Amino acid sequence: MPRKTALIIRHVPHEGVAGFRAPVEDAGYDVDRIDVADPAFASLDLREPDLLIMMGGPMGVYEQDQHPWIRCQLRRLALRLDADRPTLGVCFGAQMMAEAMGGKVFSGPHKEVGFHPVKVYANDSPLRHIADVPVLHWHGDTFALPPDAELLASSHVYEHQAFRRGRNVLALQFHAEMGLDPRFDAWIEQWPEAVAEAGSTPESLRAAHDLHGPVAVAAGRAMIRQWLEELEP
Repeated sequence: MPRKTALIIRHVPHEGVAGFRAPVEDAGYDVDRIDVADPAFASLDLREPDLLIMMGGPMGVYEQDQHPWIRCQLRRLALRLDADRPTLGVCFGAQMMAEAMGGKVFSGPHKEVGFHPVKVYANDSPLRHIADVPVLHWHGDTFALPPDAELLASSHVYEHQAFRRGRNVLALQFHAEMGLDPRFDAWIEQWPEAVAEAGSTPESLRAAHDLHGPVAVAAGRAMIRQWLEELEP
């Protein structure tokens, strides 16, 4: 029997699947990855992989003039979502899903950067594993909840932190995959202005990462493991 395939889309090199790789591989998927800068990306049929995972990035979904690939990706992503193919989006990836499903993405009034918990609404959802767990947030954009989507979580900064449609479509605004990945330092170095705007410092962020990171990743992995177990054919 052929093994299942998972494709990770990276929008920038230092935002990979991180802690989520383990539960995906444990679930029997052969994991591949492509960067949006790869010339082959433009010709990919995003409906083909058994599992699609879209990670974060500093760009906005509305910045399609600066990043023409966004429009192309949205069009192909919408086809996959219309077919209800298993799809996971994280941060910018979640915003792409919201836009492709009819929810508007826009710049928010605040930067949300740092570790803090989200309020989880659906106790039967995979997000039950991260309830009361400080997880990493790093964004300034937000989105309107798409039609037919179920809101799963909110934070004290932004109401729309996670949503799902059925069992196969899951979008996470926060980064429960981050907490053990050394690329976290690259985030701080790349976006010091976001850290400052959120009222934090590199030193306090690194301390929070050391304190909360291992627990956040363990909870995030449990969340993804349950989601994968509950996927519908």
